Amino acid sequence: MQAKSLSTIFVAFAVVFGMSYAIASRQGAASAPDDSDWLYVDHDVAGTRYSPLKQISTKNVSQLAKVCAYSFPDKEPSQTAPIVSAGIMYVTTAHYTVALDGSDCHAIWTSTWSPRNYETFNTHRGAALAAGKIIRGTADGFLLALDAKDGRTLWVKQIADSKEGYFISMPPLVHGDLVYIGPAGAEWASSGWVGAFRLSDGEQVWRFNIVPGDGESGASTWGTDVAARKHGGGNLWTPMTFDEEKNLLYVPGGNAAPDIYDEGRPGDNLYTNSLIALDASTGRLVWYRQFIPHDVHDYDVTHVGPIFKTVNSGSTRNVVASTGKDGMLRLTDRDSKDILYSVPFTNRSNAEAAVTTTPMRVCPGTLGGQEWNGSAYHAKLNLLVVPATDWCAEFKKDMTPPSPEKEHTHGFYFGGETKFDPWSAARGRLTAFDAVTGKEKWRYDAAKPMIAGVTVTDGNLIFTGELSGDLLALDARTGQVLLRSPLGGPAAGGTVTYSARGEQNVAIVSGFVGVYNMIAPEIGGANPTVTIFRLRGK
Repeated sequence: MQAKSLSTIFVAFAVVFGMSYAIASRQGAASAPDDSDWLYVDHDVAGTRYSPLKQISTKNVSQLAKVCAYSFPDKEPSQTAPIVSAGIMYVTTAHYTVALDGSDCHAIWTSTWSPRNYETFNTHRGAALAAGKIIRGTADGFLLALDAKDGRTLWVKQIADSKEGYFISMPPLVHGDLVYIGPAGAEWASSGWVGAFRLSDGEQVWRFNIVPGDGESGASTWGTDVAARKHGGGNLWTPMTFDEEKNLLYVPGGNAAPDIYDEGRPGDNLYTNSLIALDASTGRLVWYRQFIPHDVHDYDVTHVGPIFKTVNSGSTRNVVASTGKDGMLRLTDRDSKDILYSVPFTNRSNAEAAVTTTPMRVCPGTLGGQEWNGSAYHAKLNLLVVPATDWCAEFKKDMTPPSPEKEHTHGFYFGGETKFDPWSAARGRLTAFDAVTGKEKWRYDAAKPMIAGVTVTDGNLIFTGELSGDLLALDARTGQVLLRSPLGGPAAGGTVTYSARGEQNVAIVSGFVGVYNMIAPEIGGANPTVTIFRLRGK
């Protein structure tokens, strides 16, 4: 790891402009963020994606203007999500971690990761901030901590072997003195797990196998072939949430593998495609809900959040929302474990049908439903705002199973084929649901899939982006588009709002999308770029 520090210059700059230079001492407690900050990729560990800022409102959002932009030096997937503390933004790609001035986009420091092993897949979706440390994973299986002041490497630990099909793309969640994270790699024939690591030095504290090991609970749901569990998928690639009242970590179990060829894995295949609740201190399984037993459509449960409370008929319920690539929004009671409602947020067809060697059109396809950015919760308006990809594909199972040894380094461990509808047929939507009942309140139909981050604010605004290359601001009460501003590239990363020098800003990541470009090259996109907006004259 190489770091270029501009800390001396920055200190002087901070003094002149009255900026807070508290990034070393601030704990970055994402559980109770300052109103001005955005400390977790989903704003807070409950995953609400809600900011109490309201300087920018429905009345003045039309005056929002581009202030500056920062582009990374290499063309890597732009799926990352920024975090912001005390006016300083931290943003990542597979090989870079950068600290930016949140007012003018100038780089305070840049740290470059030089891979030490084979990189399975180099997409990256964000970092965490806690106790003056930036924590992130790498595409070759390392977990590392940087000094938030200057980008110095504080510690590095290899936690996964890329030669076994693992890579780390998900953003870590930090709570107390533990870092929670797990590797991706289902399509490279690996087997999923989540672990807790000490914030001070990166040492592992506990590990929970999403695909159970020998003798572990749930192993019998995979049949008798040990190899099925060894390569069973269930991996992590999206954010987790934390139930602070119950000290539970909520984990989104990914798809079973091989994605389509299922002959070797009879049974429900626990704990894939599940909401998994773990004791955050020990990693012990407390409870789970498997939404899609024996998945054959690559329908990961991508998000187990937001977490919130609802009041229905005078009764308060502790609930957690969940969404995934199957295009379903589910609300689960965290006490009774009952599913309170389950509603579609995109088109569904043959979504529960068995896949055979005869081609069959299925909606959503393997890039359908909800991807790496999840839903937002607006408590004052009682809304769950859900972005969606509406894109179907033709599924066909292979006659013979795929080779896990080959797929560790070559991918993809599908055991079948998916042929997507033409890109011209791909659509998206943003739907606001009544958070208590699941009833649709309004819907915005987009020309292309909506995979950028969604942010709701106390100014009754929704900020998000489109693959057409625009920042959008919508009225959270009606879904009316109030602002459309060009970014210069497709938006597929995080969207955040925060204060810097007393002014509210909006930042969004755009650029080369990554996996979508493999199927639809016409999406385009250059190097990952962070663009900052604020009100004119501010």
